[in-house]
Amino acid sequence: MTGWTGKAPGVDPGTPSVARMYDYFLGGEDNFPVDREAAEQVGRALPGVAEVARANRMFLRRAVRHVAGRGVGQFLDLGAGLPTQGNVHEIARSVNPDARVVYVDNDPVVTSHGRALLARDEGAAVVQADMRDPESVLGAPEVAELIDFDRPVCVLFVAVLHFLTDEEDPAGLLARYRDAVPPGSHVIFSHAAIEERRNAEVGDAYRSASAPFTARTREQVSAFLDGLTLVEPGVVRLHEWHPEGGEYVTDAGWTAVARK
Repeated sequence: MTGWTGKAPGVDPGTPSVARMYDYFLGGEDNFPVDREAAEQVGRALPGVAEVARANRMFLRRAVRHVAGRGVGQFLDLGAGLPTQGNVHEIARSVNPDARVVYVDNDPVVTSHGRALLARDEGAAVVQADMRDPESVLGAPEVAELIDFDRPVCVLFVAVLHFLTDEEDPAGLLARYRDAVPPGSHVIFSHAAIEERRNAEVGDAYRSASAPFTARTREQVSAFLDGLTLVEPGVVRLHEWHPEGGEYVTDAGWTAVARK
């Protein structure tokens, strides 16, 4: 693991972290052997998972540019993951130089790296919190400092809600954030798609990790966005949302952008 000592409070190098596994899929070096082992198990169950992870990242970039181009200058990225090239604040500021971004993650590796990266950036911050506790997230001092809830906010749920079980009510969780933001706000959303042949094996790979894994159908994830207006083309595959050419074609994920 390059540049990371693993000494931050709460870091468990013996338990796979979904954030560090995702970093491995993206070709990063901020991961432990246990993360790589679990990621490779996912790769055996879902060949092409690294390409899917990169396709998800490309969707995020297209979606952030779209929302920033509609005049939204505030972004709340839930389950943000480890810093990588082309983060939300960089993408948003390519359209709106004054964009403000708060990243939220419960992994101390993520927050340590993010804070180091953004130490001199007055318009971006990192909060160590669990997105399943909206009151703690929305009440964090960094959020109060950077996000004005009287103006539109974009809330990102990118490749995170499939790490919540049905019992954790991901639809209800999204609704709590939806209700906290004003009209004109947006949600950027992606989620693992049901692939019956592989779901059990992928789920097994995540069973020992820091979060479970639950792929869902188009109908199930569409219901998460009730109360919002879908931006065309609606809920579609990763490569189908406003493609720019050269997208990796896959049926492994759903994407959407919706407006309040």
